[in-house]
Amino acid sequence: MCEIQLCKLNSEAPIGRFQGKSYKVCCFKRFGSVLALILFLGFAFYGACDELAMVSVPIGFEISGLDRSKTWVSQNGVFAFGFLDTSSRGGDVDGYALGIRYNLGDKAVNMPVWTVGGGLRVSENSTIRLNLDGRMILFENPSGLIVWSSNTSGLGVQKATLLNSGNLVLMGSGDNVLWESFNSPTSTLLPGQSLYFPQTLRAPSTKSISSYYSFVIRRFGELALVWELNVTYWRAQGHLSSFGGLVKEARFDTNGVLGLFDTGDRTVLSISSKDLEGPQVLRHLRIDSDGNLRIYSWDKVAHQWKVGWQAVDNQCNVFGSCGLYSLCGYNSSGPICDCLYEGSMNWGNDLSTVDSGSSGCRKMVDLGNCKMNASIMVLKQTVLYGLYPPLDVDLMLSEGACKEYCSNDSTCIAVTSKNDGSGVCTVKRTSFITGYRNPSVPATSFLKVCQVPQAVSARGINPHTSIISIPISPKGYIEHEGYSQNFVEAIGLIVLLTVSGFLSIEMFVFWFFYRRRQIKAQTRIPFRKDVQMNPHYSGLIRLSYEEVVAIIANFTNQLGPSVYKGVLPNKMPVIAKVLNNSVSEKDFRNAVSTLGAMHHRNLVSVRGFCFEPNHIILLSEYVPNGSLDNWLFNMEHEQNEGNWQQRLDIALGVARALAYLHMECQICVAHGNLKLENVLLDEKLVPKVTDFGIKSLLGNEAASSSSSESLPEKDIYMFGEMLLQIVTCKRDIMGSNLHNLVSNLNEELKLEGSKDCEGIERAVRIALWCLQNQPFLRPSISEVVKVLEGTLSVDRPPTFAV
Repeated sequence: MCEIQLCKLNSEAPIGRFQGKSYKVCCFKRFGSVLALILFLGFAFYGACDELAMVSVPIGFEISGLDRSKTWVSQNGVFAFGFLDTSSRGGDVDGYALGIRYNLGDKAVNMPVWTVGGGLRVSENSTIRLNLDGRMILFENPSGLIVWSSNTSGLGVQKATLLNSGNLVLMGSGDNVLWESFNSPTSTLLPGQSLYFPQTLRAPSTKSISSYYSFVIRRFGELALVWELNVTYWRAQGHLSSFGGLVKEARFDTNGVLGLFDTGDRTVLSISSKDLEGPQVLRHLRIDSDGNLRIYSWDKVAHQWKVGWQAVDNQCNVFGSCGLYSLCGYNSSGPICDCLYEGSMNWGNDLSTVDSGSSGCRKMVDLGNCKMNASIMVLKQTVLYGLYPPLDVDLMLSEGACKEYCSNDSTCIAVTSKNDGSGVCTVKRTSFITGYRNPSVPATSFLKVCQVPQAVSARGINPHTSIISIPISPKGYIEHEGYSQNFVEAIGLIVLLTVSGFLSIEMFVFWFFYRRRQIKAQTRIPFRKDVQMNPHYSGLIRLSYEEVVAIIANFTNQLGPSVYKGVLPNKMPVIAKVLNNSVSEKDFRNAVSTLGAMHHRNLVSVRGFCFEPNHIILLSEYVPNGSLDNWLFNMEHEQNEGNWQQRLDIALGVARALAYLHMECQICVAHGNLKLENVLLDEKLVPKVTDFGIKSLLGNEAASSSSSESLPEKDIYMFGEMLLQIVTCKRDIMGSNLHNLVSNLNEELKLEGSKDCEGIERAVRIALWCLQNQPFLRPSISEVVKVLEGTLSVDRPPTFAV
């Protein structure tokens, strides 16, 4: 193998490969003649032994992630391009990003300014190459799977250059710029760089999930910081001209000014850094991982970055600043994060293992699992709000009435009463809660929690916090201080009923027998007229056991265990499932009513039911194409070879159905038994999920789930397993080596040359996130849907959860 060496000193270091040949250069500081020679050859030299001072590199140049100390450096030495270690604890636990960072000496000040794919993480066995077809590509070895590309093939790219401005450009003949990193900003704007509508800056991602925070530019003249694109927690409003202009770009200038410009290049809004030094000072605008937007200036004397301006002065005003189950507050050193209450602390867990995007606090125990009592915690000078989903309801109530409302509403988790004279009472019906506390905040919050042991609750109680015990009641939560009075009233009511009961008992008996005869008469009527005559009738019907036996032909057409096919009188095919639940008629009818009200393209519709002392049967829509299990594994023809998009569409449909159950119904309904056999396919292979909600609606969640994992969390795990089964067409996923499984899948994609590689890669990554052993590391179902749709990027999982 030929080696090119340009050496005058003894310090040598290999920097990469070019067209199949490796080469070395020596370390130089300032040798003008040598530099001219290198420029002439089109190569680069080292400004320090591990840094390549890049002027330009030709087609074929590549750098491997196995040697992350090697970077390309701009001619002025300020910026470097190479692999970035994104792990907070060292090693490759979270993988590596590739991008441009500052090259100012200490690692702590070398902040990334641009990353490939918005922070896409890859293994150390990856390579960046300026390909022969003109693309800059990032691929993983040994599979060769391309995870990112500049999409510049056939444009005549001849070289790549890292400019002194920090802009990485691909050039053609005559130094014509064909592609540049400035056109795809990630989290940072450098001087001279613009953010064009509708581009966004996204905060650097945390260890386990993509960042929720974004900096956006809006068409009507506004800059804003948003959380999940539906909560705006900071905005700067500009004034558009009277000529009807629209916003075109936000431009960051060298003097530290962020300007918003309309289509006529007129200034709409201007924001400047407080430092008044000249344009020679290094600056950048960045949305940080804490959700705040800041302008940084480089202090040469102190050798550190200083904040010249930030959008949100009070960090606690950033939405979800401290993460779930936490409070943002202040002490003498600045903002701090505390858990909502000691019972939610992550006792016994090393906080270094907790998701860096979270507060380190455990989720609160579900109120339905409280063994004896619940408590109402009083949090003074505190505002609480829901994160998932961030939809709170405002009522006009006094503080006492606000507290009483939440006590008596079993769906209420917390309320915040504003004491500013507005009378606003904000109700939160999600357990995913966070908030902030400040002595100047005129608000009091009330939070329902499971009562904790006295030894724990007495430890470290905040002086602004008090706890009131309330018993759990099916009709709601009753405060302890009113219990004695209610008891006396109940005794009086019993005496009154006893006296008056003898006068009304005959009327009651008469009504009872009359009603009983009516019910028996109704059960003898086979079907109502509208059910018999209307072929499109979709209302929920109740049938007797004899009627069910008739429509399923006396159990002759069995489709599975306790599952039978039948036909209603209006010719509508249905499925009858015989249930073995021991449940009251009231609870069963409530559950069926809830299921019958659900309507989603990817859910099997509930048609009717039968409830008799020894027979409980649920009728649902018949889906003709059978189960997904049969379609994947039991079909003789080769329908699963190469139909990647069809399988991804099926997986997306199942995810949307699960999202509807978890987030769009009036109450969260867990599936509880998600598997391939419970996904049916219609004539167009549209997936329809069946057998959902019975466990959770009939109160079987406690028996079906461990204390540390709820049914919705278990749904996410089961979906991850199903998603891998769909993508790989292999049934025994959890019994396989997932490393080998993913590697084999990459090889298969490479051989086929599939155009669906990106979608499959996203599906595999989000599936592995769903299979994490710790429930708090798993994504929400809404995040899963966005990843499968391609609207949300997904990080590389820290480890395969097997």
